[in-house]
Amino acid sequence: MPSQPSRPFPPPDDANPPETGTGLRTFATLLRRVNSELGRVTRDFARDHDLHHSDVQALAALLDGIATTPGGLQRHLGLTSGAISACLGRLERGGHIERVRDTADARVVRLRYTDSGRALAREHFRPLARTTENIRGEFDEAELRTIVRFLESLAEGLKAERDER
Repeated sequence: MPSQPSRPFPPPDDANPPETGTGLRTFATLLRRVNSELGRVTRDFARDHDLHHSDVQALAALLDGIATTPGGLQRHLGLTSGAISACLGRLERGGHIERVRDTADARVVRLRYTDSGRALAREHFRPLARTTENIRGEFDEAELRTIVRFLESLAEGLKAERDER
């Protein structure tokens, strides 16, 4: 059997010219670029406040109301009980969160983003908010609704894929 000619791996930069339009490759490339930039901002926040990446993910889950208890946060982030305990300890020591007893059931511990923690995050992420608001201004309401619908569907689809595993 004749051997196949060897191909360079990865392919040279010019082997995959950028796609234009609305194809899957364009979306994949743009989503990676956005993810990279958001990741940089998040890593900077974590570094500046002696936090781990998962700590910042925990703060986002609290802020968005996705999880409000240690167990809910553990399930959402996919961390072990030891890892979630360490995460919550760092966040408490840094003044980002506090644990409070549920008023309806004192056995339940709720996690609350503190005002000082919100202020730290607001200050750090203000440039991201400003950029987002400026870019939003470039689109009309119908376009923004389409973008929101796409992002919601993508988030739900990714969660469904994760839940199936």
